Amino acid sequence: MDATQAAGALKSALAASGTHDFTIADASAQSGLALRDAGTGLHALLSEYRGHLRVTSEGELLFRFPAGFTKPWETRTRLAELGRRAGKLLLGVGRFVVRAWISVVLVGYALIFLALIIGLTFAGSRDSRESRGGGVGLQLGSVFFRVVFDALFWTFHPFSPFAYAGYGARAEYGARRREEKKDQTPFYDKVNRFFFGPDVPEPDPRAMERRILAEIRAQKGRIGLADVIRVTGLPRDEADPLMSRLLLDYEGDVEVSEEGGIYYRFEALRKTVEEAPTSRPGPIWSRLKKLAPLTGNELGTNILIAGLNVFNLLMSWYVIGQHFTLEKIIWVYERMQRVQPHFPRAAPPESTAIALGVVPFVFSLALFAVPLARAAYRPFKERRIARENGRRAMLREILEHVGTGEITDEALRYAWKEAAGAEPESKELTREIVALGGDVDYEDGKVRYRFPDFEAEARALASEREAAAESEAKVGEVVFSSEN
Repeated sequence: MDATQAAGALKSALAASGTHDFTIADASAQSGLALRDAGTGLHALLSEYRGHLRVTSEGELLFRFPAGFTKPWETRTRLAELGRRAGKLLLGVGRFVVRAWISVVLVGYALIFLALIIGLTFAGSRDSRESRGGGVGLQLGSVFFRVVFDALFWTFHPFSPFAYAGYGARAEYGARRREEKKDQTPFYDKVNRFFFGPDVPEPDPRAMERRILAEIRAQKGRIGLADVIRVTGLPRDEADPLMSRLLLDYEGDVEVSEEGGIYYRFEALRKTVEEAPTSRPGPIWSRLKKLAPLTGNELGTNILIAGLNVFNLLMSWYVIGQHFTLEKIIWVYERMQRVQPHFPRAAPPESTAIALGVVPFVFSLALFAVPLARAAYRPFKERRIARENGRRAMLREILEHVGTGEITDEALRYAWKEAAGAEPESKELTREIVALGGDVDYEDGKVRYRFPDFEAEARALASEREAAAESEAKVGEVVFSSEN
């Protein structure tokens, strides 16, 4: 009987028992399945319902299902998945809108506004030459160009606070930048990064399993939960059901030592044609998380993109204030060209400028809101990453000193602070220790922690690995080949 069938038969038989703890013999007696099938089915249920594998003082395996055969976490998981998909969809739509905004609006509106300024400036110049008082076009042009010239002056002036520290430093910076490889990223991708941050590749869903399999082969086909936690960083309540699934997928067995240490055997995974032993994958604490940069762009690129958006924002605000509708712009253009001898047509009535006013103004504000919101949320992400790095450093301190009696409260706090930059809260540290099965000892006035399950597991694995035959990994001589 395969694992799925056995799990189905066990679930219907055990669900009405009113208990959450079962031995293989209990499952066999209540379901009528053979002991072998009952064991296989229990491991399948353990994986599906996030159960825990425990061992009694008599050395008997105990399959525990804290939530019974229900999945209370599924609602949270589904909501989280729906939220993730919705966020991904919104992000995708946002990226598409931003790219469209870049190609059609951001640069396009900037060019339109420049053309409008130049046209109105010349129109104002003609009005001035004809002694008509200068006109709105001349005023708009002179104000705009003065703003631009002032910005350039105060940005690149040697005494400007925005300039690099002197021309010498700027020259050195320029030389260093020329030596670096030229950034080939398309401009629209840089704008994408400015508003939405750099692209973060999706994690490989099989990478964690590959690390576990590499650990199994490196440890002579014998591993424990501590080894799994070492390479994955998973909480214990997630590592337990994961190992039950791996037992089914890779023909493994679970064993219990005389001291009650649980370990897993995967002899079938040792077979290899390689001569050199498999190296152990790096521990989880060697892969500390890092906060992605806010934009991933160079400073000059960010200034350029922000400047374009500011320019559009200010110009659209001015257009709204001056009621520069498309009809009014056409009227100004006709006056410039003197389509009629004395241009008797009156100016169009004032109304709200939509195309050149409201639309770019709203979009420019929205685009600035995105990176500002990301910047405001950034400290929360930083604290979450710091907590995870602190937890990983705590795992290093625990797993590297299991059984030595050197796991002190001070050592754990120091490891956490060194990786996270801040000491953990007492309740946070206690919660992590309890989740790993830690016990508290008081020696010499110091708080020390012991992890009996990990200690028994380590002793059992040490003797098992020492006794493991190298022949388990040999494939033997080739006696037939299709090449012949």
